[in-house]
Amino acid sequence: MNREEKATAIEEIAAQIEGAEAIFAVDYRGISVPQAAELRAKLREADASFKVVKNRLTKLAAEKAGEDRLTELLKGPTALTFVRGDTAMAAKTISSFNKEHEVLTFKGGFMESLSLDEDAFKSIARLPSRDILNGQLAGVVASPLTGLVRGLGSMIQGLALQLGQIAEQGLVSGEAPAAAEAESEAPADEPAEAAEDKADDADASPADEAPEPSSGDDETSDEDKTSDDDESKEEE
Repeated sequence: MNREEKATAIEEIAAQIEGAEAIFAVDYRGISVPQAAELRAKLREADASFKVVKNRLTKLAAEKAGEDRLTELLKGPTALTFVRGDTAMAAKTISSFNKEHEVLTFKGGFMESLSLDEDAFKSIARLPSRDILNGQLAGVVASPLTGLVRGLGSMIQGLALQLGQIAEQGLVSGEAPAAAEAESEAPADEPAEAAEDKADDADASPADEAPEPSSGDDETSDEDKTSDDDESKEEE
């Protein structure tokens, strides 16, 4: 490999390091070419790649990408898995593949700012894949929304039926019925008329219509009656 090829290899590895959400390093001794091809094909489903690297060139690429943690893992035969998509699915793929073939030894790795040992890697491999998590999340979100949509649909349908019934009964129109207007105005006028009637009754009281005779008139009539009786007696 000449200088230009080395420079190109360093650029490619540096770009893969920078674009990865997670990187797993394994000792690949014992893996066959067909097995490596099988693993690569399965990792593509998780948007990940499996690459056997040269440690010296990869160290230069890690320095170029500013990822010092990778340098510690570049000892002995090393293959790197660069994960750009589903980290849990990629870890599950490697773990399942190694259970079947037993040819890989996990050396270490990191996921964003988190450094991974073998136990952490196995824990990630036991997590549900991103598609499963998205499906579960969609189910949780969709359930209350479905109930809400159904409830609103029932309310709107019921309201439409009620408005239809009211319209059929002639209670909904552009103008209010005359009878309804008369009934609505009557209660406002009746109290005033009742008040006027009461006032008229109060003015025309029995005391004004038939005044009691004064005491002077009674006395005069009695005296006249007495004088007439005296005169009649004298003539006899």
